Amino acid sequence: MTKIKVGGIGVPPVEENLPPVVLRNYGKWDTHENERPGVIKHIAKSGEVCYIVRIAMPPSRVSVASMLDLCDLADSYSGGFFRITLRNSFEFVDVNPAKLDELIQKVEALGFPVGGTKNSLHNIIACPGWIHCNLPATDSPGIAKALGDALFDEFKNQRLPAWLKINIGGCANIEEALMADIGIIGVHRDIPIVLEDKIRICEQPTVIHSCPTGAIKPKGKESVTINAERCIHCGACTMHCEAILTGDPKLDGFAVSVGGKASNTGSGPDLGRIVIPYLPNNPPHWEEAVNAVTQIMNAWVKNARPDERIKEWIHRIGWDRFYKRAGIRVSIKDVDGFWFNNEFARSDLRFGW
Repeated sequence: MTKIKVGGIGVPPVEENLPPVVLRNYGKWDTHENERPGVIKHIAKSGEVCYIVRIAMPPSRVSVASMLDLCDLADSYSGGFFRITLRNSFEFVDVNPAKLDELIQKVEALGFPVGGTKNSLHNIIACPGWIHCNLPATDSPGIAKALGDALFDEFKNQRLPAWLKINIGGCANIEEALMADIGIIGVHRDIPIVLEDKIRICEQPTVIHSCPTGAIKPKGKESVTINAERCIHCGACTMHCEAILTGDPKLDGFAVSVGGKASNTGSGPDLGRIVIPYLPNNPPHWEEAVNAVTQIMNAWVKNARPDERIKEWIHRIGWDRFYKRAGIRVSIKDVDGFWFNNEFARSDLRFGW
């Protein structure tokens, strides 16, 4: 396997871990061509060519055995080099074009699909969820797995109108869910639970001041009370006191947003809008999440123009037509949602004075 130099403070310099073809053409790339699903051809101004093969990765985790298998393939087919994309896809870098089919066959034999390029479903992003964090209202990786299974063919093919990105956050603190074409955000429907028999172990002033909205007030000399009208379910209080629990398994669920985007293409970046304020948690197959996402996706595929992301499609036809074509019932809770007013804020990367 490739040896990585370790030493000094922080991570190793990026130059020491770049493939030779990338080092030789650093900042000198000319064009990028999509050869087929999962295969991208980078062409430098010098004429050199670099092929990459992209595969999907499990949401928020990967086993040692899987990584060792992928590293062995990288040693054999890409000179020991690979990279992890911003969407947690795994890319073999500088693959010999004569061995592309051989590599793809071996990767898929390990259970990793090749795709996620151009007009397809890109790798689904999900926070660690219940396995790692105490704040989620839903199981992000579980929903990601269910959606990945249901939309498997859309990852491997490039037949969608444009890119489709799906982000999943277990709670409202995961803002990235609102920056995708379709987002799923965990929703707590009740205020945190205060365990009266254990609250005395916590420092009352610390718990009170941990709340960013001032929703927590003292209750006697040892306990606290939480104002439901001011609580935003951020979970800050639970981080300071183990006697305060976030959420209720019987009430927690998730919301669905659409129209988010992080890129400057088209009409620019924007946050998504909540279109389904609540759906119940229903593991392990998450039928409600799968049905909602596929319903929205199918309406977009049927009505969108070529290269029209979900946000641009909705802005063209209007929100009323979107709700009708997607078959979504309008709720009073959709009126505000997470649709922030950006008219007076510098909300994108295009500077204007």
